[in-house]
Amino acid sequence: MMNRTFILSPRFAALSSIILLAALSRLLPHWPNFTPVAAIALFGGAHYGKRMQAFLVPLAALFLSDLVLGFHHTMWAVYLGFVLTVIFGLGLRGKVALLPLSATVMGSSVVFFLLTNFGSWLGSPFYAQTMTGLLTAYTAGLPFFLNSLAGDLFFSGALFGSFYWLQQRYPALRGSGLNA
Repeated sequence: MMNRTFILSPRFAALSSIILLAALSRLLPHWPNFTPVAAIALFGGAHYGKRMQAFLVPLAALFLSDLVLGFHHTMWAVYLGFVLTVIFGLGLRGKVALLPLSATVMGSSVVFFLLTNFGSWLGSPFYAQTMTGLLTAYTAGLPFFLNSLAGDLFFSGALFGSFYWLQQRYPALRGSGLNA
């Protein structure tokens, strides 16, 4: 039988609410690629105590928002990049501070860019399936990468900052996260 205490804990509820609100913000008008996707993955990886929750809750939030927004042929690359970003977030556990967070956001943004643009190139009728075609795909994606990086930095600051603020106001949210 599943232990309901960790699911209904204040920490779990706060983390999940922040992620859900961030995922819902994808449905609002925004600049291209200026979204909370990477921030959701990093935040979940860094704060959920159980690895299964760190992957499933953010993935579920992304999937639910994608049900509304729609899917495309390179979703495999988006979801793979998202899972890798959760893994980056796991590396932040116990080290959530400005410098490690900023470096992790930038590193995960680059990996996500490389992976999703590779996915856009792979089998595409728009790009030659050569090294030159791949470089053309990466070049075409640069403006979107800059928006993604700006969004990743902004939303990571918002998610991590809001949870830090909540922890200061509500001590029950502090802790190792083993029950969240």
